[in-house]
Amino acid sequence: MCNDNTDESNLIYLVHPLVTSLPPAFFQNSSKFSDRRSPHYAKLNRREGGGGWSPNGDDQQPWLQLDLQDRFKVTSIATQGRWGSSDWVTRYQLQYSDSGRTWRPYRQEDVIWTFIGNSDTDTVVQHKLPHSIRTRYMRLLPLEGSPKGGMGLRLEVYGCTYKSDVADFDGRSALLYRFNQKSTSTVKDVISLRFRSHQAEGVLVHGEGQRGDFLTLELQRGRLILHLNLDDAKPQSTGRSSSVMLGSLLDDHHWHSVQIERFNKHVNFTVDGHTQHFRCLGQEDTLEIDYELSFGGIPLPGKPGTFLHENFHGCIENLNYNGVNVIDMAKRRKPQIYTVGNVTFSCSESSSVAVTFLSSTGSFLMLPADYSMESLSVRLQFRTWNQEGLLFSVPLQARLLLSLSGGQQNSAQVLSGQNLNDGQWHSIAVEVKGQKVSLTVNNQKPVTMETSGKLGFSIVLGCPLFQCDFNCENPNKGYQGCLRLLFINNHPVDILQIQQETLSNYSQISFDVCNIQDRCLPILCEHSGQCIQSWDQFYCDCSGTGYTGATCHNSIYERSCEAFRKTGSQSSVFTIDLDGSGPLEHTQVNCTMAEDKVWTVVGHDHMRIIDIRGSTPRSPFVLIFNYTISPYHLRSLVTSSEHCQQEVIYRCRKSRLFDTWDGTPLSWWLDRDGVKRTYWGGFLPGVQQCSCSLDGNCRDMNYFCNCDADQDTWANDTGVLSYKDHLPLSEIAIGDTNRTNSQAELQIGPLRCYGDRFFWNSASFYQESSYLHFPTLQAELSVDISLFFKTSALSGVFLENLGVRDFIRLELSSPYTVNLTFDLGDGPVIITVQSPVALNDRQWHYIRAERNVKEASLQVDSLPLKLNEAPSERPYRLQLSSQLFVGGTASRQRGFLGCLRALIINGVTLDLYERAKTTPGVNSGCPGHCTSDSVCHNGGRCVEERSSYTCDCTQTAFDGPHCRTALAASFESGSSVLYTLQEPFSGILNEEARRSPAGFHDADVTKSQEKVSFGFLTHHVPALILTAHTLDQHYLAVMLTSNGSLQIQYLLNKEKGTEKFSPGSSSLADGRFHWVKINRKGQELFVQVSLCLHSSSCPILFPVSGSDTTDKELVQAGLRGFIGCLSSVQFNQATPLKAALQNSQSPLVTVIGRLEASSCGTISSLNTLSNTHTHSGKLSFLIYNYLILSMLVAAVVFITLCVLAIIIHFLYRHRRTSAPSVITGKMHRPSMEHPPYRAALDLHKPNHDSKEYYI
Repeated sequence: MCNDNTDESNLIYLVHPLVTSLPPAFFQNSSKFSDRRSPHYAKLNRREGGGGWSPNGDDQQPWLQLDLQDRFKVTSIATQGRWGSSDWVTRYQLQYSDSGRTWRPYRQEDVIWTFIGNSDTDTVVQHKLPHSIRTRYMRLLPLEGSPKGGMGLRLEVYGCTYKSDVADFDGRSALLYRFNQKSTSTVKDVISLRFRSHQAEGVLVHGEGQRGDFLTLELQRGRLILHLNLDDAKPQSTGRSSSVMLGSLLDDHHWHSVQIERFNKHVNFTVDGHTQHFRCLGQEDTLEIDYELSFGGIPLPGKPGTFLHENFHGCIENLNYNGVNVIDMAKRRKPQIYTVGNVTFSCSESSSVAVTFLSSTGSFLMLPADYSMESLSVRLQFRTWNQEGLLFSVPLQARLLLSLSGGQQNSAQVLSGQNLNDGQWHSIAVEVKGQKVSLTVNNQKPVTMETSGKLGFSIVLGCPLFQCDFNCENPNKGYQGCLRLLFINNHPVDILQIQQETLSNYSQISFDVCNIQDRCLPILCEHSGQCIQSWDQFYCDCSGTGYTGATCHNSIYERSCEAFRKTGSQSSVFTIDLDGSGPLEHTQVNCTMAEDKVWTVVGHDHMRIIDIRGSTPRSPFVLIFNYTISPYHLRSLVTSSEHCQQEVIYRCRKSRLFDTWDGTPLSWWLDRDGVKRTYWGGFLPGVQQCSCSLDGNCRDMNYFCNCDADQDTWANDTGVLSYKDHLPLSEIAIGDTNRTNSQAELQIGPLRCYGDRFFWNSASFYQESSYLHFPTLQAELSVDISLFFKTSALSGVFLENLGVRDFIRLELSSPYTVNLTFDLGDGPVIITVQSPVALNDRQWHYIRAERNVKEASLQVDSLPLKLNEAPSERPYRLQLSSQLFVGGTASRQRGFLGCLRALIINGVTLDLYERAKTTPGVNSGCPGHCTSDSVCHNGGRCVEERSSYTCDCTQTAFDGPHCRTALAASFESGSSVLYTLQEPFSGILNEEARRSPAGFHDADVTKSQEKVSFGFLTHHVPALILTAHTLDQHYLAVMLTSNGSLQIQYLLNKEKGTEKFSPGSSSLADGRFHWVKINRKGQELFVQVSLCLHSSSCPILFPVSGSDTTDKELVQAGLRGFIGCLSSVQFNQATPLKAALQNSQSPLVTVIGRLEASSCGTISSLNTLSNTHTHSGKLSFLIYNYLILSMLVAAVVFITLCVLAIIIHFLYRHRRTSAPSVITGKMHRPSMEHPPYRAALDLHKPNHDSKEYYI
């Protein structure tokens, strides 16, 4: 016999076969091929009868059921094919039940597990269950038979007798465990139990003390909540307590395990194997409970049977409190246990049988209406996650249709209830009497309507979408979910009998089981993304998180100020995400673009000059610094930067820094870790000197600091601290200003950092058997990998990490092919990117790979993204155990030969340079000339030459040796440019998203994006600067309005109409040069303008409604044209102005009117200092669908609309579309640090569209 406490190592001695001795009566099946293939012949290694069990060939849902005669702890299962035949089962699933009426599928890794069966007749295939099951009844569901024959089965189940102490609570009962003393105080508690509930609400455990301690474990809406508080001084007034929620759908009539472990304030709370650790609140480390601990409810003092909270209705087994078996003591009538109400010691079974409608398009169950049809009443309970679904229909003259949500129906609608797709059980009752129909939802007040006509002769539950020979109509979708407790005219419907009847009319239904699953538990959306689910899948809503992707894994922000310099941005306040997809949130910093460096500047709350007097070493003047970003962000910034510094401006008069007698510090500062420091300049710590001593120019060379001369005149000991490990300052103390005429002035500058020390962190691999090793990848749910490589080898493995069964590998499999391969235990998945050019050309190439629970992707350089979606019912945890091998494999074969750099995994850069110093066959750094990220500017690519390098500016709007020369042109009235190109897009809306319910479209995260940048100078308004449109009249337009403000218009959803965004109301037609950047990525729209004249009052969003007004303004701007200067225009990878100026004879370019090169009055580089403001707002809706990767981008037209008739026709046709929706945006308080401007778009799903750009 084994129980919950049986050690797994001893379990092998207790396990024995359970099927061999079963009598024939304890086998059942859905069907049998013949009597000789009856289910009782399905015993392992037996040859009686037909040599095993086979179902009827017409059985679409076969199953074989075992009654083990008692509850057992089942640990493994073994199968064979049918003896002497070509029949076997290649794949199968398991279900188990205590009653034989309500079944539960066997799950592993939170998915219904599919077992691999046999490939021949006689070989025994045995599976040890990763987690054992406690059951009496088992069902094996064959999914696929032999390709040579059919389905045939012999099996054996192994386990041991399972005994437990069970108590049944009827909803009005409880067990009270009373202490020997008035109260008990514990430092450590362990509570364990297993429960099976009939209801979604109910208290399982409760205890409280007079000082405010309490412990409550209760079910709320099918989830377990643990409330725990330790001696809180004011629990009632503050409402403070530690509450943790775990589990979901726990009212499913199946057993669930719970364990609570507490030591002092540290608690482990475990439900069904999922553990959450937390620290509870309170003043003490002990839990003090008065008098008793109650199980099953919270009875009022002195009133047995009355409860403060809804009490538990169901069964509890193996209830242990600190080593005390409570149920065993209750059964033996021990005096410590007091029973309230009727508690029995055997678990009652539920009489309700649930069925699952598996498909929203094909599931149905037709019931004959053999009741009195003068009136009709239908009652049932349902639970689902879907927003829409047809529950049942009854033929009337105008037809009665009951669905979860509205739709256009042929009859009047009866509407009642809300939030009915929350996964909870809901009850409905429909009653038809004469011409009145009433609807009652969840026992609320009935809603009635009038109808006419006679009742029909059938009732259809669900509805097949593609079959017309049923008396039902399906305006939306058929029902997908669970049903139970069905009554027609107050008569219960026996679902099991319907299943057994040969003439029953149903399809795609699972009987005796509710297969609902909470796909949002555990929460697989990262970075606080909101999980939204349907019956088959879940989606992550990343709105407002700063992250994007299928699971909100990827940051929408750049990682450093260096990234903005590479894109040609000017000095401004930017939002960055220092660790990308890591745990740190995005934050705002000041990026200062100098000629040769980009400084990241972080201020604090004491930037002004501070006058200090009256301080002593024993009572110093202390200043604590609070920076504009968190300490975690500061540490990450300093660690990733090449250089950091902080200036300390210190002026003194008769105020020393060090005691002149013994050198004792009279003033000091604390570093970021709170360690006391006494040096005041330079980058070498430990030297108690000031900058003048290091520079050799102190006013008195007898001292190391100017202030130590202690003169009655002002001296200066300003210095720059630059030892990164100590920065920034967290506190400073000045202690010698209490003497006559003593005075000091202090000013601490901001933290200033530049460079990315990891971007060129590299290693060279020159032996195929060599590799670098790092700790195991933390990639169970998600991982993103990015790196640069250059090689001349034909193939090689970039990295590999192995598990027991799982693995992940990224490799160059051929000169033109990169593969991402991973295995979650059910077979390898391979994603391949084919390059049109060889990748072993000794040039740097970029790879980014990502894998999460929803999808996996791979991108090489700027080639189209390859995406592979994960099936909803499959393992999703990548379980790795070995070290991470970089540049090779554990087998030391197929190693990489070449250079790797900037290897980043989940936001963490691996230090290849340092690891290579101690690894044979690997050198630190990489040979070549492209060894600095500042070689080529504005996104230019560094290309290795034999003895030097060149900058490839092809993909930029700039020119020159280092891609710093801006290409600009002046436009007169009537001049324009048309540009046509082939351009790949990666914005693919997958088939799964297109099939998803309408309510999930908001959550679809698309992959499409546009990046537009240009500079301009003009005095003329209104002016149309740029348009981009598709042939089906979707467009983007950038213009200056009549008041000179910048305006961006999108028409991406004809139903929603034109949406308009304005990042500011100030006039940009001021004759000054302005830079504009527009970037739409996923659901976010970013707009950056180089100058906002009145930054303190610039509005974030200036929506204008009314399509007529929008079109008139656009037409007026197009008619006037643009007169002025444009510079460095870029749309994604297209550079139309550059092509027009340098290759005007190209068939892709059409120049109309006069076009002259110009400097626009600007310098050749963008890296200048100016006030730049970035604004952001939330996208309201986005479904932007490119169905093919390579598309014809039809046109890009500059400034004036050269083909005026075509454009006017286009605009006025659009004018007839519906009025635009109201645009919502997130308003930010104006400040000196402007948040990014992200605006809301409603996008349409276009077909295979050509795209035209007018600029």
